[in-house]
This record gives sequence, C-alpha cells and structure tokens, in this order.
Amino acid sequence: MADDPIDDTMNALDDLLDQERTALLAGDLDKIARTLDLKEDLITRLNAQDGADPALLTALNAKVVRNQSLLNSALDGVRAVTRRLATMHRIRSSLDIYDADGKKNEIALTPTRSVEKRA
Repeated sequence: MADDPIDDTMNALDDLLDQERTALLAGDLDKIARTLDLKEDLITRLNAQDGADPALLTALNAKVVRNQSLLNSALDGVRAVTRRLATMHRIRSSLDIYDADGKKNEIALTPTRSVEKRA
C-alpha cells in the first residue's frame, strides 16, 4: 500500500523542523535560510490537503512554535552583536565629554594613519 500524500508531507515537514532545530542550536543561519522555501512549500501543501491526523498536526505545531522561539532568540543575539559593534565603532570614532554645565559634547576623533619607514 502506497503512503498517503498527506502523511508524506507531514513526515517531510517533521524531518525538516528537526533539521531546522539542529541548525538553530548550532547557529547555522545559512542552513536555516536555505530550508525556508522548502518549509513554506510543505506548509502550503499541508494546508491544501484534507484528512490530516489532529494529533500529528498538534505535534507539528509544537515543533513550529519551539523553532520560532529559538529563531527569535537567535535574532535577538544577532541584534545584540550588531548594537555592540556599532557602539564599538562609535567609541573609536568619537569621544563624549561633559562641560561645566553638564551638557554632553561629542568630539570627533580622526585616527592618524601613517606609515613610518625606517632604514
């Protein structure tokens, strides 16, 4: 007896969600990006089919929610790194000081880039 197309779709999505979780935990953002189209296609096919087992749909939904939480945490980490790098760049390019009245002033620092040649 041949497998039911909806079961094939659900099994493929289940496997893909497990792969996505592994990639998220490993920080492999490239793999996550590469699997996005396939995941969307599988979900679209699943939504177009009737007769899915509610228990299996609930399990798939739990995996989707779990992966979304991991993805949100990964994005928060990327945003934190981006903010930190921007701060580091700003610190190297300027100096914040306060005058006698307590007003903040910024002094732009221009790094001197010169090469000294010695004989």
